[in-house]
Amino acid sequence: MILQLLQDAMFSAIAAIGFASISNPPARAFVYCALIAAIGHSFRFLEMQALGMHIVLATLLASLLIGILAVLFSARSRVPAETYLFPSLLPMIPGIYAYKAFAGLVMCVYRSGEDTFDHYFYLFSSNGLTCFFILLVMAVGATVPLFMMKRISFTATRR
Repeated sequence: MILQLLQDAMFSAIAAIGFASISNPPARAFVYCALIAAIGHSFRFLEMQALGMHIVLATLLASLLIGILAVLFSARSRVPAETYLFPSLLPMIPGIYAYKAFAGLVMCVYRSGEDTFDHYFYLFSSNGLTCFFILLVMAVGATVPLFMMKRISFTATRR
């Protein structure tokens, strides 16, 4: 499990660096983005694997951690917290759930018969709702620390 945890941290750090490079941040921001993403994504992985936590609750707690780390590192490096926050969250976007929801919707349209329609509609609704709630808790969890630590987050670049 330790090897899986390190692998998860490495891949999420690489993804965060890639997402951060799109917005052209200062060079020193890449290290912080990678570190925050690795810690946050690994934290979610640990919650789900070791504690058996549901992905929505694990994502909420991990995004809270990412938000807190982004605010703390922004004060240290004098870069807005959003520079670290958004690239660090992007590796947690639930792409597989969105894909499965869309695939279920397409199969609803192309299949005939009530039993097969019900099955694919169940897949569509289950994966779609999971995807929606993951995205919702990511947004809530990431913005709560910005407002709770308002003095730090809004004055990080003002010194």
